[in-house]
Amino acid sequence: MLVSQILKSKPDQGVVTVPPGTTVAEVAEVLSARRIGAVIVSADGKHLAGIISERDVVRELGRRGPACLTDPVESLMTARVVTCARGERANDVLQKMTDGRFRHIPVVEGAEMVGLISIGDVVKARLAELAMEKDALEGMIKGF
Repeated sequence: MLVSQILKSKPDQGVVTVPPGTTVAEVAEVLSARRIGAVIVSADGKHLAGIISERDVVRELGRRGPACLTDPVESLMTARVVTCARGERANDVLQKMTDGRFRHIPVVEGAEMVGLISIGDVVKARLAELAMEKDALEGMIKGF
């Protein structure tokens, strides 16, 4: 399965972004309100400056306490973001996520973001693919 197919299967293909200068507290509010695990930091909503996840926020809260909530998002975000392309295979993206120990990966085309997928999206797609293979094999065995 390709990343493009995963993006098509998502109910909303929009990417939630926050502008540079957003506080960590504001990021936490967005994550909570949208019930998502990560947001992209972008000045224009198309070009990637970084990514910040709920894990980043919690880690810093545990380290420094609530003082970090007034910091700008740039102080916690990952600036060197691993990305993928629409034409990449789900298995390859899953390997990148496993190797890098992250759960969200922006999909880019050229220099612009076209989507964001989570490890849950990739696992869901892979499970659907395995179910189709199982049904096909059962059909061949049973002679359908």
